[in-house]
Amino acid sequence: MIPRIKHFELNDDWKLVVTFDDGFRVCYDVKDDIDTIADFQSLTTEIGLWPMAQLDTSRTCIYWNEQIDLPSDTIYEYGVPIN
Repeated sequence: MIPRIKHFELNDDWKLVVTFDDGFRVCYDVKDDIDTIADFQSLTTEIGLWPMAQLDTSRTCIYWNEQIDLPSDTIYEYGVPIN
């Protein structure tokens, strides 16, 4: 089953704090993606793009534009759990 995102917050240090429907909470560092995925570099070069993050209607993806998105299963698996 694909995890559904209940809520997310953006931090100024390129980190997402994400809460899933099952109550699991993680901190996902987008900086790693910025450093390794070319499309993600726009988050640092396009002023105002970072705070434009949105949750898709299925609640399985956080996206910024047509080129930059993070699937919920990636965030769930690779995020650092928050107690």
